[in-house]
Amino acid sequence: MRKTLCDIRKPEIVQAAIKAISENGLPMPSYDRIAEQAGMSRQLIRHYFPEPEALMVAVCEALASAHRMLLMRGIHQANSAERLPLFLDYYFNLLTKEGLAKPADTAVYDAVMSLATGSKTVRNKLREHYNILQHTIAHEVQISNPELSQRACAEIGFLFSTLIQGHWKLVATLGFSESYNRVTREAIDRLIQSYKDRYDDPDLAEPPPAV
Repeated sequence: MRKTLCDIRKPEIVQAAIKAISENGLPMPSYDRIAEQAGMSRQLIRHYFPEPEALMVAVCEALASAHRMLLMRGIHQANSAERLPLFLDYYFNLLTKEGLAKPADTAVYDAVMSLATGSKTVRNKLREHYNILQHTIAHEVQISNPELSQRACAEIGFLFSTLIQGHWKLVATLGFSESYNRVTREAIDRLIQSYKDRYDDPDLAEPPPAV
């Protein structure tokens, strides 16, 4: 099916916004700066994205899509049912030799997270993406560790999401050594093992005796 002009222009504008944010941070880049990055007129940018908020939601979608595409490529290359190690290695940028380098998008995520404090729409979109990430990791943990309960896997998925959020703020944003990529990645393995060694599942706890 032949692409429309809108199908071509909107992704170009979104990528220009990502580049402008990555290079300049906040405040939200002006339409003029995005137009300069995209090689388009300011009026054309406003035509496709009349509200900056809508553009930022599109930025969120583009960031998530880039990760999904790389993960799908990695799954295809690995040709293995054991996907959890690949997922974990990818998010800590340990698959560069396999051509699956994690996008250097932390500065853009930092900006979007900041903008989310004043935008319910952007905040909801970010929550949606992190919710998907949590459940994806939880699903992969359960496939690899069927002895763990769904609740335990959901907790691990949440803890993984919080760890990568904090990890990249320190490593990519504040400039801590990238050697910590391996440190944090191995901490995830120890976290999962700790759940396997002992997990007191409240869903399985015996109810208190009747008085």
